[in-house]
Amino acid sequence: MKKQGLVWFLAALLATVVGAQELKPVILPAPQTDGGRPLMQALKERKSTREFSAEKVPAQVLANLLWAGFGVNRPDGRRTAPSAMNWQEIDIYVVTAEGTYVYDAAKNQLQPVAKEDLRGLAGTQSFVATAPVNLVYVADMTKVGGDADGKELFTGADTGFIAQNVYLYCASEGLATVVRASVDREALGKALKLKATQKIVLAQSVGYPKK
Repeated sequence: MKKQGLVWFLAALLATVVGAQELKPVILPAPQTDGGRPLMQALKERKSTREFSAEKVPAQVLANLLWAGFGVNRPDGRRTAPSAMNWQEIDIYVVTAEGTYVYDAAKNQLQPVAKEDLRGLAGTQSFVATAPVNLVYVADMTKVGGDADGKELFTGADTGFIAQNVYLYCASEGLATVVRASVDREALGKALKLKATQKIVLAQSVGYPKK
């Protein structure tokens, strides 16, 4: 009985420790949809940057960034970036030092994916592993119609719309960003627990510019 009690105690302790390490959904602040630089100025200042400071991106800024990229901007659930046939097939995975999440635009939350720091898998360039935030754009091919060429075109275009929204938000708010195609899709897809019907299209690093 004593041995069984000890086994039970150790099992319960282990479950408690593991549970404490598990990620939980993150409720984002309501996005701030006013302010920022005028559109023409943001377009003038839009650029790609491959050097980032170690400064973390605050929760409010991250919420604004994700909303600008592909948030809900109308009561019917339509989004800030267009998508073919309103498929809304692109999911944004948010890879940070604290863990990896997927953006739930309808709830304005981050849903947990992995507690490990996966930034090193989010791209092949060295700066990716230390960039504060890496966005990974993943297409759910079950939502996309048409033939193979059409699916490639639609998912690529829809990802481009989102990435450009992110670029413009970053230019408006003084953030640095660069969109990237160089990703080990097999390794990252495995780490993100993607299904065979999900495809990594592009990734985008975001942070504050290095001074």
